[in-house]
Amino acid sequence: MKSAWVESDARELVSRYEADGIAADLALRVYTTRLLGRDPKLVLHGGGNTSLKTRTVDLNGEPADVLCVKGSGWDMDEIEPAGLPAVRLDNLRKARAREALSDEDMVALQRVNLIDPMAPNPSVETLLHAFLPHRFVDHTHATAVLGLVDQEDSRALCEEVYGPRMGFVRYIMPGFALAKEAANVFDADPAVEGLILDKHGIFTFGETAREAYERMIEMVTLAEMRLAQNRKTVFVSAQLPNEPGTVAEIAPVLRGAVALPDPHVQGAWKHLILDFRSSDAILNFVNGEEVARYATAGVITPDHTIRTKNWPMIAPAPDAENLARFRETTRETAAVFVERYAAYFTRNNARTGGIKTMLDPAPRVILVPGVGLFGLGRSKKAARIAADLAEAAVEAITEAEAIGRYTPIGETDMFDVEYWSLEQAKLGGAQEPPLAGQVAAITGAAGAIGSATARAFSAAGAEVVLLDIDSANLVEKAKALGALSIRCDVTDDVSVRAAFDRICETFGGVDIVVSNAGAAFQGRIGDVDDATLRQSFELNFFAHQRVAQNAVRIMLAQGSGGCLLFNASKQAINPGPDFGPYGLPKAATLLLVRQYALDYGADGIRSNAVNADRIRSGLLTDDFIAARARARGLSETDYMAGNLLRREVTADDVAQAFLHQALALKTTANVTTVDGGNIAAALR
Repeated sequence: MKSAWVESDARELVSRYEADGIAADLALRVYTTRLLGRDPKLVLHGGGNTSLKTRTVDLNGEPADVLCVKGSGWDMDEIEPAGLPAVRLDNLRKARAREALSDEDMVALQRVNLIDPMAPNPSVETLLHAFLPHRFVDHTHATAVLGLVDQEDSRALCEEVYGPRMGFVRYIMPGFALAKEAANVFDADPAVEGLILDKHGIFTFGETAREAYERMIEMVTLAEMRLAQNRKTVFVSAQLPNEPGTVAEIAPVLRGAVALPDPHVQGAWKHLILDFRSSDAILNFVNGEEVARYATAGVITPDHTIRTKNWPMIAPAPDAENLARFRETTRETAAVFVERYAAYFTRNNARTGGIKTMLDPAPRVILVPGVGLFGLGRSKKAARIAADLAEAAVEAITEAEAIGRYTPIGETDMFDVEYWSLEQAKLGGAQEPPLAGQVAAITGAAGAIGSATARAFSAAGAEVVLLDIDSANLVEKAKALGALSIRCDVTDDVSVRAAFDRICETFGGVDIVVSNAGAAFQGRIGDVDDATLRQSFELNFFAHQRVAQNAVRIMLAQGSGGCLLFNASKQAINPGPDFGPYGLPKAATLLLVRQYALDYGADGIRSNAVNADRIRSGLLTDDFIAARARARGLSETDYMAGNLLRREVTADDVAQAFLHQALALKTTANVTTVDGGNIAAALR
């Protein structure tokens, strides 16, 4: 491991912050915190913190000695000075004299001593930083160090590597007790340059930001050097099928197997989003004969448990020649995982007085022999975090097994951290949006109705995929939503199949499909040529069928229902003059909607349509609106508001209708009219 300190960069940051009144020591604290946070072998997703002891001015204008320590909600790789809230140092240090301090009182003590009462909560390890005398203190969960401390003989191993340079702190759950123990270890030998926390991580300190940071780099390098010595061969591979199948085939099976039915709402499921990873190192790990031993022993460092749970689900090895069997056995494996988690909770909840409420028992990491690993979460971000941490676990466990035997904290300690209120607070308590955990794919997404629908579904919490043949506009609209865009020609079988495969590879499956792509073909029906009519049917009917077939294929593999939504048209009910080439395939699509409802209702798959009219879009351009208005002898304004309510209907109105249908769990074969009122086009 190499130091990333660049003197010119450090000076530049000091100079830039000086203009904002930020002192040089705090600017350098920000600089080295970012250096630590940008190295995934040191810090991943909140797994670390830093501090600075300095002086500032309080709200009364009086000087105060403070500890500036990483605050909750800030990532180290992009931290700003505001992410290091200042806490009165003397009052923190006085707490060391106490025999005990509850977690709630510890948090209250830290908050009441904030210089800025609006600042974020200081780290749960604030007192540990405060009890050490050094100006700069760094803490990481370095992967290499975890390879040393997650051993049965971790103390002896660390003494071998570090000698007297580092103190060794026995495992204690983070909080007041750990802070006192770490301070006692330091006091026993004030010459140490840092502390190794058993089963947890590493602290280094110094009088300058650079000294503390480069000590971290040096100590982690020493761990890496030891892990490179006297290594044994790890993970003898099990016998596996020659062809496991594709990720696009496997992911929906996994996703469906771990989806949890809502006990309170019939037809509702708690879905998870998947994030796939594979590499030689991951395959070596998941393919091992003893994967059930080392992979399920526990987390490599305690705070991973809130993101990954304490052990992964190990799926059966898939065989491309018998994926039906894989689906069956995967569901059995998922059920066993849920039962094991429930039993784990029951045992430990009884031990702690029966006051906890069980979290959902679905896995957050799945290992698939022959394929790789999947992180799972209620959003793509959460799934990506779980996958990142799982990759780190693969590396740390591999290193630990190479020099010994992986031995993390035990079940009771894992439970205490997983159900620790201060750790749960990191996940936040905000109510989830209605489509959290669901994947929605929208065709024709570069157009007005498609993009409005994408915005509506994204705002409702869905992971949104925008599909369109217009790739330039598509990318721009997807970027604005932070969504996935896929160029897709809905009239081409290969293109549609490839698009849905990519959706499965990216998110694990699909729950809602809005088949929206279309174009308005015109002509007097007796005069229109066959080529025009066939072209319209290809886009305005067969494309809907092609999209729905691919969606249903995935929904059936998941086995947790789904929702097909189609953009129909007023033309299907109340045709207009010279609009037959458009209305005929739309009428067929209306029957298609009902047929899917009939054929797949027993599988929990709903099929509905929105019947809209006169929406400004790629179909109804300004020129088209002008032409239709002239054909009816109306002004353009009167034409667009030519309905019972005398109101123009917008793409956002159509999007809200699609969203309503997606949320209506007990509605299928429905056609929702969004046209401001047109009796001639009304349905029952």
